[in-house]
Amino acid sequence: MKKTILLALLLAGSKAWAQPEIKPVGALPSAAQVKWQQLEYYMFIHFGPNTFTDKEWGHGDEDPKVFNPTELDARQWARTAKLAGMKGIIITAKHHDGFCLWPSEYSKHTVRESAWKNGKGDVLADLSAACREYGLLFGVYLSPWDRNHPAYGTPEYNQVFANQLKEVHTKYGDVFEQWFDGANGEGPNGKKQEYDWNLFESTVTNIHPNVIFFSDAGPGCRWIGNESGYAGLTNWSTLNRADFKPGMGGITETLNKGQEDGTHWVPGEADVSIRPGWFYSKATDGQVKTLPHLLDIYYSSVGRNANLLLNIPVDRRGRIHANDSARLMELRRALDADFRENLARMARIAATNTRQGNTMISAVYLADRNYNTYWAAAEGKTTADITLSYARPVTFNRVSLQEFIPLGQRIRVFSVSVLQGKVWKEIARETTVGYKRILRLPLTTAKSIRISILDAKASPVISEVALFRAPELIADPEVSRDKSGMVSIKTQSPDPVIHYTLDGSVPTTASPTYVQPFSMPGAGTVSAKAFVNNGQKGSTVIDAIFGIAPAGFKAMTPGAEAAIDASRRAWTTKENAYPAALVIDLGREQQVKAFSYTPNTHGGIVYKYAFYVSNDGKEWGKPVAEGTFANVLNNPIRQYIKLSSPVTCKYVKFMALEPADPKDTRVSVSELEVY
Repeated sequence: MKKTILLALLLAGSKAWAQPEIKPVGALPSAAQVKWQQLEYYMFIHFGPNTFTDKEWGHGDEDPKVFNPTELDARQWARTAKLAGMKGIIITAKHHDGFCLWPSEYSKHTVRESAWKNGKGDVLADLSAACREYGLLFGVYLSPWDRNHPAYGTPEYNQVFANQLKEVHTKYGDVFEQWFDGANGEGPNGKKQEYDWNLFESTVTNIHPNVIFFSDAGPGCRWIGNESGYAGLTNWSTLNRADFKPGMGGITETLNKGQEDGTHWVPGEADVSIRPGWFYSKATDGQVKTLPHLLDIYYSSVGRNANLLLNIPVDRRGRIHANDSARLMELRRALDADFRENLARMARIAATNTRQGNTMISAVYLADRNYNTYWAAAEGKTTADITLSYARPVTFNRVSLQEFIPLGQRIRVFSVSVLQGKVWKEIARETTVGYKRILRLPLTTAKSIRISILDAKASPVISEVALFRAPELIADPEVSRDKSGMVSIKTQSPDPVIHYTLDGSVPTTASPTYVQPFSMPGAGTVSAKAFVNNGQKGSTVIDAIFGIAPAGFKAMTPGAEAAIDASRRAWTTKENAYPAALVIDLGREQQVKAFSYTPNTHGGIVYKYAFYVSNDGKEWGKPVAEGTFANVLNNPIRQYIKLSSPVTCKYVKFMALEPADPKDTRVSVSELEVY
């Protein structure tokens, strides 16, 4: 059968993927899933009332008039995504607060009730038009949890939500991905909703039959199990769908790795924000992820058989902030440089155990830039070697492999070796490949490179092999501070010069030069930047925000010193500890403007809290701050809480009232800081 016939079947959505000579293996992707996987990288946008209230999860009781962007420009979003190399945009059309970015007929908490454009605006209309203009795909996130709608928590609400899905999918053109999460909290009546997922999915597929559904259980693609953007080193695209549903706990490790013999094709999507939080906050303007960090995320998502959904929060103007945009352009330039030239195209490529009798199956197709051509091993052969030979030595530090996934995911283990004299030296050994696997290696020079498939579920089918030499980057500085308030700055780059500031300004070569640790016992921000080549090349700026150095602090709660020692240690209670109090003596009266809670990523994460102050450690009065750490279980980063007004006190008390994971009844605090 000709390759053109196979491609036609692929585009037509047929499941008859295979040539007669190659039997499909396991669960297979639909044509829409193959097209989705080839997107690789696209933009997430979180935007709504939370943008204006500095919250991650709104409560649904905010005045809709707070939503009032002054310069909203969806074309700027689309233009930025296009220039960044992204293939589409997914927007939070409706988050947990219930606020709709379109004038929904089924809610009174929408842009229609906002101050923006006197209620005449429609964000989805603007963005869908901008996506069409710039050749981008358009996707939507609609949260079924609605903390505003009066019907939430009743049987009627499921139809309300289905009606909202129908509105979005009929009014704004094609939708490539429908994003669901499993958040299911209480509504305004104090009740939770039993979601009708069958109704929700059928409502959408009746309009867009090829849409990709994202959720913990797919069916189009699955959550990768974390919000840091990292897929598992082993990552299968298959999952036993019947065992999963959106929002269920205890499945993050499985979602991160997939299941080798899963019943359905449910590939991973890695979602992560370019900032610490998902919604814009001015306080995080200096905390945009660094280029090395974003590259690490890219190689740990796209490079590990997952798609990357990178969140770029729109600011209060309704525009992408310059800091985020600049970093995206840096990432685009770095990726272009990393993959500029495929050195495999210059090699003589040979393979062992090649399937015979079909001229359309050959090692010559392994570097032809055509995903729909491939090499395959003979039926029953689950090992093979692919060798790249050169007339002169080549230097490389990236290796990329792609399986032809319409025939299934097959490879379990593979290795990369180079010929040194007459001996093959193994330089890497990894597990799964899937649609794409990219290895980052030390700079290596050789005339012969061998990729060995060591174990596979069935005869391997490889579409592409690539070698690249990526430029090396200057490492960003790392800023830390000990309990006494001594600040240290270091970088892994050889012979850098580090400059820093303490006033929030961007360091330049004229700023103070870091020579040795210095004292900063009070709260503040250290900004650092590393320079090389006599200041001609600099790293990104790293902002480190510190509270009052805890040198004079004392934990009044027995055994809780680890919570205030400025280290990686954590104070952790036994089970069934809620409610639990962490009381700290500040040593002297101090003016307190804020506090922060850093969760312990190993468990005991606090969700609901209250914060008290006292002058004698006995009389506490009412809490000066109380609430919840929204989304802390999935995104366990430092939670900074600003008090409504400064208070003077000698003692503070952090009350842990409810756990983020109901099954984990320990209380743990990695660090409690006071500002």
